[in-house]
Amino acid sequence: MSDVIYEIRDYTIAREDFPKYKVWAETLAGPWLKSNLDVLDFWMDAGVEAEVGGSDPQVSSHGQANVCWIIRWQSHAERQARWPEWTTSEGWQAIWAQHPNPDAYLHMNARFMKGLAG
Repeated sequence: MSDVIYEIRDYTIAREDFPKYKVWAETLAGPWLKSNLDVLDFWMDAGVEAEVGGSDPQVSSHGQANVCWIIRWQSHAERQARWPEWTTSEGWQAIWAQHPNPDAYLHMNARFMKGLAG
């Protein structure tokens, strides 16, 4: 049985900050993350209204997430060990220092999932 785990990260960035965030993510953060972590991809809102359903749909007062990225880890233990390493690394700190507004994160959600086969 595989210990591989997928971390799915969703962010709701304030609408007024989203255009500058998008440039920062496309030019700096996304490429750095993809080069330094096993990021499967990094997605941004496409401007298409979300489809919400279910028997009791609850949408955050901040709206839907407008940023999502997924990281593959060999195990949850690897994630726990590596997270503080990369977030405090000199390379990431240089990227983070250029963030247009670190307070633009209205909501963040991280989920940990396994693939159907594992």
